[in-house]
Amino acid sequence: MIKHLIHWILSALTLLLLSRVVPGFHVRDLKTAIIAALVIGLLNATVGLLLKIVTFPITIITLGLFLLVINALMILLASRFVHGFHVVGLVPALFGAVALAVVGMLFGSITKTVRT
Repeated sequence: MIKHLIHWILSALTLLLLSRVVPGFHVRDLKTAIIAALVIGLLNATVGLLLKIVTFPITIITLGLFLLVINALMILLASRFVHGFHVVGLVPALFGAVALAVVGMLFGSITKTVRT
C-alpha cells in the first residue's frame, strides 16, 4: 500500500516537473498533479489495458514502443477530464509517457532492491 502511495506521489511530482520543462504540458499546481496522476493511472488500468490487448500485434512488431503511444493517449485523455491539467499535442504527451515510464522503472528497481 505504501509503495503505491509513493509511486503516485512520484508520478505527480514528475508531471509537475514536466510542466516546467516541456512546452505544451501544463499542470496548475500540486493538487492538480496528484489528481492527474490518479486519473492517468485509472485510465491506464481500464481503457489503456483494453487498447493494449487490442493492439498487441503492433506492440510486438514495434518491440514494445507502441505502449508509449498508448500511454501518451491516456495522458491526452486525462487532460480532457482534469481541470488545470492540459497537454497540447501528441509530442508533449509522449514526453510525459516516457518520463512516467522511467520514473516507474526506477521506482520498481529501487523497491525490488530494498526488498531483497
